[in-house]
Amino acid sequence: MTQKSRVLIYSHDTFGLGHLRRCQGLAEAIVENFDHASVMILSGSPIIGSFEYRSRVDFVRVPGVIKLRNGEYTSLNPKIDIDETLSLRSSIIEHTASIYKPDIFIVDKEPYGLRGEVRPTLSLLKKQGTRLVLGLRDVLDDQEILAQEWARKDSYRALSDLYDDIWVYGLPSIYDPLAGLPISDAVRDKIVFTGYLRRQLPRFDPNHPQPFDGDPFILVTPGGGADGIELVDWVLRAYEAQERPLFPALIVLGPFMAHNDQLAFFERAQSLRNVKTMRFTPQLEPLINDAVALVGMGGYNTFCEALSFDKPTLLIPRVVPRREQAIRAEQAEKLGLCTHLPIDDYPDVSAITEALAELPDQPLPSQHFVPGLLDGWETIRELLAPFLETPALKRSLP
Repeated sequence: MTQKSRVLIYSHDTFGLGHLRRCQGLAEAIVENFDHASVMILSGSPIIGSFEYRSRVDFVRVPGVIKLRNGEYTSLNPKIDIDETLSLRSSIIEHTASIYKPDIFIVDKEPYGLRGEVRPTLSLLKKQGTRLVLGLRDVLDDQEILAQEWARKDSYRALSDLYDDIWVYGLPSIYDPLAGLPISDAVRDKIVFTGYLRRQLPRFDPNHPQPFDGDPFILVTPGGGADGIELVDWVLRAYEAQERPLFPALIVLGPFMAHNDQLAFFERAQSLRNVKTMRFTPQLEPLINDAVALVGMGGYNTFCEALSFDKPTLLIPRVVPRREQAIRAEQAEKLGLCTHLPIDDYPDVSAITEALAELPDQPLPSQHFVPGLLDGWETIRELLAPFLETPALKRSLP
């Protein structure tokens, strides 16, 4: 262990905000709780610089890629093909790791990274004695599809031969992403379910405008927005039809929604007295905190935000390119943590209107107690403590 501990975090960032927000929160928690630790985030997100970071957190942005709805990848830069982009990314990641020399390397979701781009870095750091950690969200995909995908990518070998620890940012009482997969008892022993990652209000929160002059409102968020067209359109149809009285709605479209779609939604909202839209804010937490209820697609971060701010929540999950959101929404609904509306019902106006009208009176997530539900940061602090310096226990986790 070096005198000043170093943590390197990898996030492949091909679709939306989920991976980046999770890694950003992890970095913030580490420097908050370990006085001499520093964190470097490796990310392909084009908006990583839009967020504020604590002292001792920095990032390296690798060339970006986009995951299309059909599951294929393409480069963010149309002048560079995907193979060249992946080669650049892999080289930058390995070079950064060789110079930074982290004590711990945390890889988000993909055991070998996007298209295997982290393989050389994992081999390098394993030889140097770096602690290798694979961090998994609570739901990855349909288990049969995941089993085939990991077999094709040789991911099981990474779990057994490379990684020292496997963290699942969730609870087995809600979902076990590795259940039914052909993993050994030795790999199973590496797995720790941390609980979900609690979100908090920003430390420095300037006075943010009240979208409806202090009147109660519902917040609608499709996350990054690239795959949120149906969700936003469906909500707007309910307000345009006016079948039942509804609370006002603030719709945050997301930074990755296509520009033409954003313009169309802005124009439709302008004709509605009780709907407002905005493109993006890096600090969504204050708006969630102010809202009476939340509507989202069911991504990991939206789910954590709903639990953290204890909001009645309606999830309308996508089912392509993965069923992750649908699985999460279905499992959470069984426990009373939210309600969910299948996207197959789109564009039934009566269905979305009824769901929106009943949402504010829905029980709060906290009324359905799940032990350890939001203990993620506390668990991670305990897991990191033996490998970093003494944690600053006097401080609170995010």
